[in-house]
Amino acid sequence: MIKYEQCHGKDGLGWLVEGDRCQFKDSNTPENERYKPLIPKGEEAIKVPAWLNDIDLYNNQGDSHWSGESSIKGDFAGLDDVDTTQQKVVDGMIDIYKNLITEFKPDGFRIDTVKHVDMSFWEQFSPALMDHAASLGINNFMMYGEAYSFEPELLSTFLTEGKMPSVLDFALQGSIEAVVVNQKGTSELTKLFAKDHLYKHEDGFNANHLVSFTGNHDMGRIAYRLKSSDFNYSESEMVERTLLAHALMYFSRGVPVIYYGDEQGFVGDGGDQDSRQNMMPSFVKTYNDDDLLATDKTTADDNFDTSHLFYQRFAEYAELYQAYIALRQGEQSILFSQDEPGLFAIKRAYQGEQGKQNLAVIFNTSTKSQSIKPTGMSENAKLIYQSAEGEKGQVAGLGFSVYQLD
Repeated sequence: MIKYEQCHGKDGLGWLVEGDRCQFKDSNTPENERYKPLIPKGEEAIKVPAWLNDIDLYNNQGDSHWSGESSIKGDFAGLDDVDTTQQKVVDGMIDIYKNLITEFKPDGFRIDTVKHVDMSFWEQFSPALMDHAASLGINNFMMYGEAYSFEPELLSTFLTEGKMPSVLDFALQGSIEAVVVNQKGTSELTKLFAKDHLYKHEDGFNANHLVSFTGNHDMGRIAYRLKSSDFNYSESEMVERTLLAHALMYFSRGVPVIYYGDEQGFVGDGGDQDSRQNMMPSFVKTYNDDDLLATDKTTADDNFDTSHLFYQRFAEYAELYQAYIALRQGEQSILFSQDEPGLFAIKRAYQGEQGKQNLAVIFNTSTKSQSIKPTGMSENAKLIYQSAEGEKGQVAGLGFSVYQLD
């Protein structure tokens, strides 16, 4: 790793500053006050490929504090930050990932922390890898970036400017949490989906290709968000709301992804390490004291239980998702929403090689059964799935129903 004389001494082996990072120095720092980078003796050729050992191909400005110029040019928690504005770096990184594709033939890449790299890099990197995968006959090769932001205005730029096919949809996660956990009106979802046009990519990618999720290691699991909310939910209501959150993820536009362990009722105590529980029997005390949802097990047990309520229900969702192409590829439009907890109705319309298909999905974020009449749907519409049994033309509290419109 590259060291700085001012932080690590002339041999690069010490630590001369207070705290746990080298303060970031921006581009306005006078030349005589900038860091003097060095590579400790014996490590001059440690990186492969060889160009990575060229100290002049790095920004050498100190550790990022995740804002301003440091967000792009700072070392990432001590990891050397290559200067991705240099063409040699761009070409080198493209070659590294082309070689990975050639050797291992992956289905795609999840790319972390994309907002901490300048956009001009992605403009070249993304198309080059997509084209290379296509040249090798890898059908449907996919890349999606992780940019921790709840704003479609920012997330969409990685498609429209950075030429990526997709990103993780933090904005949808935030909206699902708003309506399911925080009991905001379902109009929150309408406001979000009204911005879907921002994601239109020149190669045909759009909001349907966004990667949807309800929680992850960053903010914690959706069950944790429910447990820590101000509403003091009972376990039974946490179970119902977890299922509803995942239904919103599965059947709204996008590509649904379950965070591992959610199907086993994992809860956690927060984000990062607090939401990385073991699936095999754990020895971690802070994991094993968790009260898992819909099971008597703890993380001290083996948690590969295919009979778990969540596993079974998510499997039903997946079967429904695969059975109807409109739920995967259909254009989404809003049929109904309201400014308080209650109904949220969408239409998924598909017309293509597999024919024509129109479905309506009606969610109920309130705890009471609701008539579908406000959505404009007839109570005689063809019901193809309901999450809980109820009266005809009604959607159960914290439930959802799917109707065929054709």
